[in-house]
Amino acid sequence: MIDSAKYQAQAGALSQKLWAIANDLRGNMDSVKFRNYILGTIFYSYLSERTEDYMQEILKEDGLTYEEAFADAAYRPVVEQWSIEHLGYIIRPENLFRELVRRIVRPESDADRFSVEDYERAVNELTGSTMGQASEAAFSGLFNDMKLQDPDLGDTVADRTTLIAKVIVKISEIDFSFADSQFDVLGTAYMILIGLFASDAGKKSGEFFTPAAPSKLVAMLATAGLDEAKTVGDCTCGSASMLLEVQKHLTTGRVGHFYGQENNATTYNLARMNMLMHGVDYQHFDIYKGDTLREDKYGDVKMTVQVCNPPYSLKYDANPALLDDPRYSGAGKLPPKSHADYAFVEHMIYHMDEDDGRVAVLLPHGVLFRGGAEEVIRKYIVKDLNRLDAVIGLAPNLFHGTSIPVCLLVLKSQRNGNSENVLFIDASKEFKPGKNQNTLEDEHIRKIVDAYVNRVDVDKFAHVAFMDEIEANGWNLNIPRYVDTFEEEEPVDLESVRRDLKRIEVEKVEAIAKVESMLKELGV
Repeated sequence: MIDSAKYQAQAGALSQKLWAIANDLRGNMDSVKFRNYILGTIFYSYLSERTEDYMQEILKEDGLTYEEAFADAAYRPVVEQWSIEHLGYIIRPENLFRELVRRIVRPESDADRFSVEDYERAVNELTGSTMGQASEAAFSGLFNDMKLQDPDLGDTVADRTTLIAKVIVKISEIDFSFADSQFDVLGTAYMILIGLFASDAGKKSGEFFTPAAPSKLVAMLATAGLDEAKTVGDCTCGSASMLLEVQKHLTTGRVGHFYGQENNATTYNLARMNMLMHGVDYQHFDIYKGDTLREDKYGDVKMTVQVCNPPYSLKYDANPALLDDPRYSGAGKLPPKSHADYAFVEHMIYHMDEDDGRVAVLLPHGVLFRGGAEEVIRKYIVKDLNRLDAVIGLAPNLFHGTSIPVCLLVLKSQRNGNSENVLFIDASKEFKPGKNQNTLEDEHIRKIVDAYVNRVDVDKFAHVAFMDEIEANGWNLNIPRYVDTFEEEEPVDLESVRRDLKRIEVEKVEAIAKVESMLKELGV
């Protein structure tokens, strides 16, 4: 059980330390850039520590250290092969993170003194070790955004060395393995940095960060009643936070394989880092770079669970040739150029496992009622495919970069006795107000999930609408058509109001007379 107070204290302290590192780089470059150096270095330190832990375990019976085994001509090929097969990469002993720190803090000689070029070589050797291996796709280009020769770090090697050395030392001083930690400290450090820079990143490169609470709600709804999932996907995966959240809410926590696609190059790299940092083996995930709407990297893969928070009302080319794509051909219409929302939904429906596929996706409310091609697609999904299981309206201002209220659609390939109805939930009042952003608390999430699982009418909150009711509404899914939230006002006592008005009029006349009397006494 998480101790909330301790969690807040530890997360707050970690956030301050990470921000202090960022301040060393502030002024040299914009925040999106210096975030990349911090995250890249945290990731390198993680891979280094993982190497040390693994080597200590497999060499303990031989009574050797990693350095000793690597220096032995007979052992070295063996430990390299073990490292490639089990970790997916090789970090040579002299390139271990603690060795870089030692050479900064306690160099044995001038020749032993750290240089930024040493760090660059170490990173290149790590990624180079994966070339031609099964792990290549997982590691290729992961450090591309950490450009250690960037003039923004300094004009000379010495200047760049000074700045990067500060980052390395400060990261080495952060305890990423608190014995009493209330969270995955390394993973949380990563998410804190994304959160710190989310707004800036959003303005500069279109990145979108889904806060933890909405991610949790999406994952809980998508996994309700599931013990495990063969495949889990997110077609606009961002930093992969929602993909990882799904695993937490499966009864066994078992996921066969993760799939994701992300168009932003930097975020694509961050997603792969995040998967590895959260202990997902490189053999158990595939994150692809590319535009989901134009290029389906999944192929014929079918998903048990899909979660998604796509860019809202994205403009796209709506090329008629897309109607030849099996993802979009069913409805016979493409979403309008100005609103790609349903294109993402159709993509996910295409990749649903027919036996027990689930989708939970966040979208703007317009998808519920807009006409034209969207109305045709909506009717196709609800009536012809019968995949829509629930429509949930959320509170406004829950997300970075937008204050609009959004809705959450839950779709299932097997409706399990609910094929004749759709559940509507109005959760627009379920939030904790905040100065800059509202938040979903655990109590709000639990109320929504309970209503989804119980699937019964709840006054002014939930309604099970049968298909004839939805058809009578012209396949319009606007939540107020189904959940009546009208609060009847108390009846007004007109006679009492009349008496109050008369009393107020008398008091006003008396007050005016009193003031005029006082003014007369003053000679005004």
